[in-house]
Amino acid sequence: MSDSPGPPLRMRLPSVNPGVLRFLATEAGSAVFLLAATIVALMWANSPWWASYEAVWSTPAGVFAGDASWRLDLRDWVNDAAMAVFFLVVGLEINREVTSGELRDRRTVAVPALGALGGMAVPALLYLAFTSGTDAAHGWGIVMSTDTAFLVGILALFGPACPDRLRLFLLTLAIVDDIGAITVLAVFYTDEISPVALASVGLVLVGIVLLRWMRVWRLAPFVVAGLLLWAAVLAAGVHPTLAGVLLGLLIPVRPSAREHVDVVARYADHLAEETTADREHLTEMAARAAVPAGERLQRALHPWSAYVVVPLFALANAGVHLDAESLGAAASSRVTLGIVVALVVGNVVGIFGASALAIRLGLGDLPGRVRYGHLLGGAMLAGVGFTISLFITELAFGETLLRDEAKVGVLVGSLVAAVLGTLVLRVLGQRLPLCSPESEAPPPLPPLPWRNV
Repeated sequence: MSDSPGPPLRMRLPSVNPGVLRFLATEAGSAVFLLAATIVALMWANSPWWASYEAVWSTPAGVFAGDASWRLDLRDWVNDAAMAVFFLVVGLEINREVTSGELRDRRTVAVPALGALGGMAVPALLYLAFTSGTDAAHGWGIVMSTDTAFLVGILALFGPACPDRLRLFLLTLAIVDDIGAITVLAVFYTDEISPVALASVGLVLVGIVLLRWMRVWRLAPFVVAGLLLWAAVLAAGVHPTLAGVLLGLLIPVRPSAREHVDVVARYADHLAEETTADREHLTEMAARAAVPAGERLQRALHPWSAYVVVPLFALANAGVHLDAESLGAAASSRVTLGIVVALVVGNVVGIFGASALAIRLGLGDLPGRVRYGHLLGGAMLAGVGFTISLFITELAFGETLLRDEAKVGVLVGSLVAAVLGTLVLRVLGQRLPLCSPESEAPPPLPPLPWRNV
């Protein structure tokens, strides 16, 4: 059977090597796009045309109708609108894992969940120790998040052999970490709230819950509701990306009932008898109804989030103009030093310490053949706090000198954490193999000729 439906083309078009396609479909491929966008942003911001970087991303764009207009800067469109897609994918992943994934099992979740809490609390405390009593203390949320794309991408590129169990542990940790970061974002980095607009947010949420209760399986109603929710959240004064998280948590992701799956075969049989457009449409609708709306939406949005939205965010926010003066200021800045120490040291102490404590107390276990050495390397990699760290930097410091000092800290701290984590995992990966032992082979067949006994 062909990998894709439909008759083959009469003329073969140039195609990409299958190995390249498989690579791009992995988390490592996404991390490469993100890293490339970061490098381009830094090169642009430090080129002879560095002034154009800020000029381009400060360009206003929007919708105009007569005297009425709705416009944002290009950077705001990326940070407030496009990043809502990223947070929607995060919400869908959390929803799926809680409903039918790894987060259902308490013992599986306990160790990475407590590790995530330690990885949020200890870095924040270290940062506050550096910046206590200054205006920079407001940026404590910058160091509380792990960049999932970089984390899993680095693990796929440079991690030990057979890293599936370690990847599962770190993904669970990253999901819990995302929940914490989103909560911090909503509670501590929100502007003045409009009660009237907040009431409209509640009404839209009630509408989404009603759609779910009615078992609506089409995506269009949820997409329309999501757009309304984004506008209401923006008007309420809460950061609009939270609309993506709320929508992702509410869209149905539970597997469909068996009778809805079985009916697809009957429609397909009718289509096989007579290939008409009406029967094709009914078969297509039956197939879509058999797959949860959240799963279909995640499949559609995840590539856009991984390969467009997040790299675009890096391109718009990672460009820091570095000269002798700014580097000198960053080297002695409490903000920069606090972020670097919090990301590199805080995550190791917090994640490794809290996870080890959970294991010692018997609250859970490390999955599969994951050992303490792998946990140490994974805790170091978790210090790569890039996307949401830069995101909170913009919210915490706005257009101030502290913003650039914080960005330097995020970039340096993330780089150091990535290098140290990679080295630890490469060294320990050779000594502590993650691969499961090979199962015993079945007994050999008796020699020929075989005779019935």
